[in-house]
Amino acid sequence: MILKLLIFAIAGVLIYKFFGGKFPQIGKSTHEKKLEEDTLVECEKCSTYVTVKESIIVHGKYYCSDECTP
Repeated sequence: MILKLLIFAIAGVLIYKFFGGKFPQIGKSTHEKKLEEDTLVECEKCSTYVTVKESIIVHGKYYCSDECTP
């Protein structure tokens, strides 16, 4: 009986992983948000949208140019 339960549990995990399931990882924050280079962000001063790659980050805030940076 226990052997059948163990086999079904292993089969379930394998099927879950095969279809793209992801298990939660211990020790990593799930609330951490990563921005890709082509994601648009708003300038804190003039409200212009620029990509993360082109923006200037000062104290965690995004700016579109040197003119807008504090």
